[in-house]
Amino acid sequence: MVCSNGKLTTIGGSLKQLASYLATFLIFAVSLVSLSGCQEPQVSKLQQIKNSGVLRIATRNSPTTYYVEKDGAAGIEYELATAFAKSIGVEPVFVAEENIGGIFTALETGRADIAAAGLTATDDRKTNFLFGPAYQEVTAKLVFKQGKEWPRHFGQLDGHLKVIAGSSHARMLLEAKPEFPKLSWQETEEHSPEELLQMVLDESIDYTITDSIELNLNRRYNTELAIGFTIGQPQHLAWALAKTGDYSLLHEVVKFFGEQQQTGKIAQLVDQYYGHVNDFDYVGAKTFMKAAQTELPELKPMFQEAAQNDLDWRLLAAMGYQESHWDPKAKSHTGVRGVMMLTLDTARQLGIESRIDAEQSIRGGAEYFDIMRNRIPDRIGEPDRTWLALAAYNIGWGHLEDARIITERQGADPDKWVDVKERLPLLRQKKYYKQTKYGYARGDEPVQYVTNIRRYYDVLVWLDEERPGNVELLDAGEMIADNSPAKSARQSEGSTPIIASEKVNSIVD
Repeated sequence: MVCSNGKLTTIGGSLKQLASYLATFLIFAVSLVSLSGCQEPQVSKLQQIKNSGVLRIATRNSPTTYYVEKDGAAGIEYELATAFAKSIGVEPVFVAEENIGGIFTALETGRADIAAAGLTATDDRKTNFLFGPAYQEVTAKLVFKQGKEWPRHFGQLDGHLKVIAGSSHARMLLEAKPEFPKLSWQETEEHSPEELLQMVLDESIDYTITDSIELNLNRRYNTELAIGFTIGQPQHLAWALAKTGDYSLLHEVVKFFGEQQQTGKIAQLVDQYYGHVNDFDYVGAKTFMKAAQTELPELKPMFQEAAQNDLDWRLLAAMGYQESHWDPKAKSHTGVRGVMMLTLDTARQLGIESRIDAEQSIRGGAEYFDIMRNRIPDRIGEPDRTWLALAAYNIGWGHLEDARIITERQGADPDKWVDVKERLPLLRQKKYYKQTKYGYARGDEPVQYVTNIRRYYDVLVWLDEERPGNVELLDAGEMIADNSPAKSARQSEGSTPIIASEKVNSIVD
């Protein structure tokens, strides 16, 4: 049958006519095949990336996202983007942009395939770009200097407010303007978030707005930074992609983050980078900073000598401060003594003659910590190996093992600190400790112990080296994986990243 004028018509006639019709149909069919052969089949975005062998990632240089220093690349965005590239079988190429506008332009022009830059998935941005699943939550904070008049809302601001141009914080100010008509501010592309916070400290500006994570990281060293108030609702960070009508790459991103959430990898990364900075104690931080500059210099050579080559002396010093505030004559109600607060039995076991002798105490503490660390199974990598060893140093090996057994029974990973630290406090509860070998323990104490040491360690590194974030990019060939157990975040296994930009400035979303 053929279709004539939109109606079905039966073909009749002789065999000769039929043969003629068949020949005509075959010629038409061959023509269609030939014509379709002239048009290349459309290749999906995901397949294009796989064919190229590289994933181009627009990012920003910041301690909260991606940074490169002498030990290699690090940052949550670096870790996640590198893992994603590996999951689809390509190399990661990090394109570091100078500002927020540059990040989104890179997506629109095809210079980047994804933006992994600590971006908030705002409603405005969703109208022009696709966003993957949220992987972290932040809040915006109005920051001022400690000791100045405390503002509780925008109507009480009395001074110079400066924010990053094009940021979600600038958008928040626009939204607040109708309610606070006198609200004024300045936007800048010339400064980084850390520079704005420093400007608050040196009083060249009165206020700025920054994300909670960025602020928490900076308050470890700059204790005078204070929070005026929280602005708006919590915001979610997510990767951004261009809107092209092709969802193949987005589908893979959604799948990847689902797997990362299910395996607990994202929770582990958040704990790895930020698990020790959320709770800020102004008095405690200020006291530590003072002690690090007045009391530590005398003890520093002892920590360095005791650390030798397999320990970071700054980690050992952080332990000493947590134990005794670097007081050689410190003594607890339980009888532990000295800088490293050794028990009498432990001191005897290690051949320590005087626990109140600073050099002996520090050497003994280093040896005992090394014993704990060597008992951790070889399969457990860093930084979990160190955090678990610190917990064992504080609470005892037996109680740590009890907590790890509980962790495994509850379906979590006994080799990951982020999972074990949630179960350690259960050792206080009878229904849990009665089923353990070593019984009751104050399991919340080692959790706080490890958290404090991580915080002190970060500050000592900052004081000992150049300030984090003020780093230059290295060539890919200069990068080396850092397996130092005391580093809380370093280059993960997988492909070596390719640095696609020489000039990088910190920006804020």
